[in-house]
Amino acid sequence: MVSDRPDMLDGAIAPEANTVLFGHDEAERFLADSYRNGRLHHAILIEGPEGIGKATLAFRFANHVISHPKPTEAPEVIGDPDPGSAVARQIASGASHNILHIRRPFDEKTGKMKSVITVDEVRRVGHFFSQTAGSDNWRIAVIDAADHMNRNAANALLKTLEEPPKNSLFLVLSHAPGRLLPTIRSRCLGLALDPLDRGAMGAALDHLGVRFDLDSGYEATEGSVARALVMANYGGVEIAGTFDSLMDRSAVSDRSEIHKLAQALSAKDRDIAYHFFVDHVISRVRRHSGHLAAQGRGREAAREAERASAVAAHFERAETYNLDRGQAVINLFSILFD
Repeated sequence: MVSDRPDMLDGAIAPEANTVLFGHDEAERFLADSYRNGRLHHAILIEGPEGIGKATLAFRFANHVISHPKPTEAPEVIGDPDPGSAVARQIASGASHNILHIRRPFDEKTGKMKSVITVDEVRRVGHFFSQTAGSDNWRIAVIDAADHMNRNAANALLKTLEEPPKNSLFLVLSHAPGRLLPTIRSRCLGLALDPLDRGAMGAALDHLGVRFDLDSGYEATEGSVARALVMANYGGVEIAGTFDSLMDRSAVSDRSEIHKLAQALSAKDRDIAYHFFVDHVISRVRRHSGHLAAQGRGREAAREAERASAVAAHFERAETYNLDRGQAVINLFSILFD
């Protein structure tokens, strides 16, 4: 069931409604075993790049726990949710009283998702758990993703993590755990997920009915289904190809291609394509730094690593001050070809 949620990519299935997961068997075994044997930590920090299945894993595990509230009677493995079961239907529709899904709220004025998870959203977690104090039912909060919390929201979550109610479970998702408050990380058990390998990626895209040439495009996806969807449905293949072609020249004498790319990325309703471009640029420069380091060219690798940091800071500054995106793309090449 492809999602029509405003924060979902075209062709994606909302994680709470997705019945299958690819590439994370070991993580599922760990969660199932920890729960069954009474060793489950009250807060799991599910870490990994965006779009590899962290939220899908969280909701699969939530379904497993709610469907089998007595740990000792739970199956040894986490099975695919039954779409016809009451638990799965409630989770998929957002109607489960046992799960609270915290994510960036929708802004009715702009018609877009807000850029951060606010403190008001996180305060719902404390209210959610207080309503069921003393109950033997499991209550699960899915924080999706913790990277989006502002400072006040992060502090509010920390307070709740420090005093977890009985039968409470926090599934905290993070694309970049290094950005979280150290005190939040220290109160969670980290569970790192790897990017999908080619086989798992192919199976995931087949499940979504997405046609994508992995032979030529797998490296650019970086093992992320989300990146593959952007490449397939939002012009990401062309964006990456244009940028890579410019970079392969080591210098650009005719800047008309740069201006054409900047114009395309700054057009209305091109948010997803623009952010894909930003990620692709930073990833390419970082990969180049890594390749140089592997060849023993330490000084050049360090210089490229500094360039990657400069590129990331450039785009972060443009976003913070709401600068013109087209100009940000144009100015980028001054950093890359200095």
